[in-house]
Amino acid sequence: MSGPGKQCSGSDCNNEAGTLQCPTCLKLGVKGSYFCNQDCFKRNWTTHKVVHKTQNASQFYDPFPAYPYTGSVRPVYPLSPRRPVPKTINHPDWAVTGIPKREMRLSRSKWDLLDAKGQEAMRKVCRLAREVLDITAAAIKPGVTTDYLDEICHNACVERESYPSPLNYNHFPKSLCTSPNEIVCHGIPDQRILLDGDILNLDISLYHGGYHADVNETYYVGDKAKADPDSIRLIETTREALDMAIEIIKPGVPIREFGKVIEKHAASRGLVVIKTWGGHGINSEFHPPPWIPHYAKNKAVGTCKPGMTFTIEPILALGGNREVYWPDDWTNVTVDGKRTAQFETGVEVLTARLENSPGGPIPIPEVANGSTKGKLNG
Repeated sequence: MSGPGKQCSGSDCNNEAGTLQCPTCLKLGVKGSYFCNQDCFKRNWTTHKVVHKTQNASQFYDPFPAYPYTGSVRPVYPLSPRRPVPKTINHPDWAVTGIPKREMRLSRSKWDLLDAKGQEAMRKVCRLAREVLDITAAAIKPGVTTDYLDEICHNACVERESYPSPLNYNHFPKSLCTSPNEIVCHGIPDQRILLDGDILNLDISLYHGGYHADVNETYYVGDKAKADPDSIRLIETTREALDMAIEIIKPGVPIREFGKVIEKHAASRGLVVIKTWGGHGINSEFHPPPWIPHYAKNKAVGTCKPGMTFTIEPILALGGNREVYWPDDWTNVTVDGKRTAQFETGVEVLTARLENSPGGPIPIPEVANGSTKGKLNG
């Protein structure tokens, strides 16, 4: 059945799916490949047929075939084996058990302030994280898998004598979170092939010299993505919202002010803030206090102080801000299947883009209400 209300499978289409199903998908037993009309199917054939290569390989499979996915992205298993980290590299306390023991003992109301030595250590680990992110991002293109990107990320971390830090403390054997399209965050790298028209968030964390770094950006996959007005509006507004929040940082600024700036800019472009996820402190621990909301009218307490290191990492969405988990209890997606984008950095800015970093802003096309003028902002 075509499932009324489900989105068309065309990568460049936001229409509701009709009854037209890809005949090759029918032969292969691929479910859910419905299109709104014949023209849309023909127009998207080049990118859609990549799905057949994945599904036609007998070793690949959808681990949750009965799950009612909210968008177009599907997990493609099996996951690759855990990639080893040499014992010569310093491991964090949660590397074996997955439990951050020291972090769990922290007081939520006490914030660490780094001395000169700690600040220099943070500068180094964040510089390494930016290098790893850029190396991984340079490999993004239609036709590669997210697991391939994870391998590149892992190797780059190890080459820098850094321990790759998956955000869920080793529950999944990955060094990287990859979040395409409607994935809000914590997408698990697998055998899914990136399509021309996708957008992809890379979230990279590593541990070096006793300190953690955490950085992510959202990238356009192929020329179709760079020509999609909604994807551009989403990505560039998220990028700008982060930059605007960074601009107000100085000692004495209340933590709650960042969300006010971010949500105001998001609303000006018809976007919403995903409220579940926020920024956090980062130093010798991965997620110490404070918690930093990205939405207005939040009740975060405290102010910025010299020696604090923290992330700001807003996630904006094209549709609503409700989200739900896949059955893996980790991959977080929008309920309405609409796309999201995220950008994250620490401040000095410790993970700032370099002159030759992949990605970067592109002009936002003019929209009907005239709120943008095709001008490059940020």
